[in-house]
Amino acid sequence: MNLNKIFILGRLTADPQLRTTPGGQSVTSFSVATNRVWNDKSGSRKEETEFHNVVVWGRQAEVASQFLTKGSVVLIEGRIQTRSWQDKQGQARKTTEIICERMQLGPRPARPADGNFPPKETREGRSTVGKQENDIPVINIDDNEEIKAEDLPF
Repeated sequence: MNLNKIFILGRLTADPQLRTTPGGQSVTSFSVATNRVWNDKSGSRKEETEFHNVVVWGRQAEVASQFLTKGSVVLIEGRIQTRSWQDKQGQARKTTEIICERMQLGPRPARPADGNFPPKETREGRSTVGKQENDIPVINIDDNEEIKAEDLPF
């Protein structure tokens, strides 16, 4: 039995590049950086970054191009593929890339691209009344109050 399956969770190193094949199929490529952190024998903290080339086809390619930007977190499930070609000088070249089969977008960045936030009270028309400073709703329940299933929002 053989298996060629890979999962990576990391951040994009640049904005995705969307192209269309002569046959009309969408293809997007981008690079994802993953980090590994460990302590060596002396107890020193070490960090290593690995860069992965990812290729996404079809509708997922369009979604990746539309919603992913440099620094976005993405989970990629796919397979490893090595392909060969000849460059303009006639040299044989090889590259190994991840062919994406499934993609899950990470959380949207909290900071706008320009880095400037509007005042918290006016952001998206929301009020901070009744919320903690980090926008988590405050729920007040009396000890004597019974929680009923029909009161749950899910």
